[in-house]
Amino acid sequence: QVQLVESGGGLVQAGGSLRLSCAASGRTFSSYAMGWFRQAPGKEREFVAAINWSSGRTNYGDSVKGRFTISRDNAKNTVYLQMNSLKPEDTAVYYCAANSLSWPSADKRTYDYWGQGTQVTVSS
Repeated sequence: QVQLVESGGGLVQAGGSLRLSCAASGRTFSSYAMGWFRQAPGKEREFVAAINWSSGRTNYGDSVKGRFTISRDNAKNTVYLQMNSLKPEDTAVYYCAANSLSWPSADKRTYDYWGQGTQVTVSS
């Protein structure tokens, strides 16, 4: 059974940093892409970043380019999202997801598995 478990969320002041982790288990993910999405209250789930597990190819949402970095540790089966220069508008629940297409897609409909989410709150 596939499990994606996020951690690392919390409260941070504007301009600060956080690193989210997503521990993946239950299958071999070498042919998968992993993504991060976020959802603020009353808003649609928004693409943040994605990475192809084997090649390391990445894709970023426009609102986070230059501030967030996605990476993976193959040995630990873990994907990270380093978030710098955080803004109040980054406040949301952040979700980790996996897609079997291997393409680091921005389309949430292409993702097969989802974690339970972790709250990130940025105060002004």
